Amino acid sequence: MLDVATFRQAMGLFPGAVTLITTGEGDLRRGITATAVCSVTDSPPSLLVCVNRKTGTCSEIQRSGWFSVQLLGADQADLALCFAGATGATGIGKFATPDWTTCPAGQPRLKAALASLSCRVTSASENGSHMVFIGAIEDAALRDGEALIYAQSSFRRLEPV
Repeated sequence: MLDVATFRQAMGLFPGAVTLITTGEGDLRRGITATAVCSVTDSPPSLLVCVNRKTGTCSEIQRSGWFSVQLLGADQADLALCFAGATGATGIGKFATPDWTTCPAGQPRLKAALASLSCRVTSASENGSHMVFIGAIEDAALRDGEALIYAQSSFRRLEPV
């Protein structure tokens, strides 16, 4: 079996779009930074997210049955670091800026996200240290811009080839 260090090194070579997985209403709002997000199907429109089982975000998704995904723009690395825990903010404290609103389903929506997708959990399964949630996309807000990318241990911008 592959050792953890080699696995992490290999995964670091895979560039990923930087997202926030958010959930909860009011004081129950929770969120984390993640690159483990992908589309599942377009019929019905659905997303897969992987969330560490030890987080309050995971607990709140399990309790509420909802999550939202915020695709960050190239100028939002500070927000990614905040939701990754680098600033010391936790729980509802991560949502301290006025940049947040609520989508029709009651989930957190980052006003400046390139895409904000509100999802109702349709499937959940344990896989090692994480829960894998699949959600039907119930609502979306989109805007133009360049996505923030994470690769080789740093944030990056896409460059046209």
